[in-house]
Amino acid sequence: MASLTSLASFTIRCSSIREHHHDPHKQNPSSIKINGTSSGLSTKNGAVTIKVAPEVENGHIKTQQVRQNIPTKKQSDDPFRQGLITEGGVGYRQTVVIRSYEVGADKTATIESILNLLQETALNHVWMSGLLGDGFGATHGMTRNNLIWVVSRMQVEVDHYPIWGEVIEIDTWVGASGKNGMRRDWLVRSHAMGLVFARATSTWVMMNQQTRRLSKMPEEVRAEISPWFIEKQAIQEDVSEKIEKLDDKAKYVNSNLKSHILASEFICFDIITHRTTPKRSDLDMNHHVNNVNYVRWMLETIPDQFLENHQLSGMILEYRRECGSSDIVQALCETHGDGILKAGVEQGHNNMNLLNGFSMASGILEGNGLLKCFEEKPFRYTHLLQVNGEAKNEEIVRGRTSWKRKISTMPFST
Repeated sequence: MASLTSLASFTIRCSSIREHHHDPHKQNPSSIKINGTSSGLSTKNGAVTIKVAPEVENGHIKTQQVRQNIPTKKQSDDPFRQGLITEGGVGYRQTVVIRSYEVGADKTATIESILNLLQETALNHVWMSGLLGDGFGATHGMTRNNLIWVVSRMQVEVDHYPIWGEVIEIDTWVGASGKNGMRRDWLVRSHAMGLVFARATSTWVMMNQQTRRLSKMPEEVRAEISPWFIEKQAIQEDVSEKIEKLDDKAKYVNSNLKSHILASEFICFDIITHRTTPKRSDLDMNHHVNNVNYVRWMLETIPDQFLENHQLSGMILEYRRECGSSDIVQALCETHGDGILKAGVEQGHNNMNLLNGFSMASGILEGNGLLKCFEEKPFRYTHLLQVNGEAKNEEIVRGRTSWKRKISTMPFST
């Protein structure tokens, strides 16, 4: 490992410096302490140069601390991440610009990009709290007990998708979930108009990083995070609808799934098979497949014909076990209500472009009217990701996705 042999330095230009004035009550600039590091200060031609020497521990410089500068105390705002503490000191809000690589062909943010932004704001919330230890959102107490967070359930509702270049605000907060879990919620809205784009809620539990087994919440961890709990939900849940387990007779199947598709092979018209190979980029800093990749694998089973005319409006995911780099994954998908879905796909061929690209269902022409078209129930799919084992298959994720017809974001544009 390379050693750091020189001091880091940066220059600050001051409007005026009284070089010959000495205030005995001011601190000697040669002994300034910055975030636990020693520093030296010199002036030349009206500029102040601060040289910072990273703190040395057992003969080694803690370069990670200097580069990350993780707060050790609660921060009220973070100009670098465009974030600030809200909800009376326990919530977090971050301002984000939708970038070009976060949108699809229709110039709207993809569901994977939205999920990644939710994850990022959650991590930054822990960062701002001063509790961040090592790993994906692990607190200092979790690090001492060798614990990491794993998601057990996720629900997302999307009303609108932000467009490329749009500024959005993401609010997030946490609450208790049983004795050993934590709930995290998000609210995504437009910065300019206040329009709510999406809501999400999730449940998290702790896993021992070495044994890969679920763990109870230690009291020291509970003492760390419980002051941040608030009773507020982004999605009001009634009785959770049970997601049925699919089998190999499901209508759509992706076999030997991993992350990188090498080749595709179509069998008949309903079953799709992809042969793939693992990629290291699928693993996060906790050395397991990130939950956003699971969503991507699930959506690969949706027929292209359906995706051309529909967009995801909601999903529920139930995580059963983690996925390792050597696992061979199979994605299964079944329509939830074949009659409604079949009619929706067939209507896509009869759609008529009205009002400069505003896509209407053929039912309008049959006398049902525009309102009836919008009142149509969303189409739904049931999903399953499983590991193909020699003795038996093991579930990774059960899911259900809801879809609605695509409508142009600017139907009256010229």
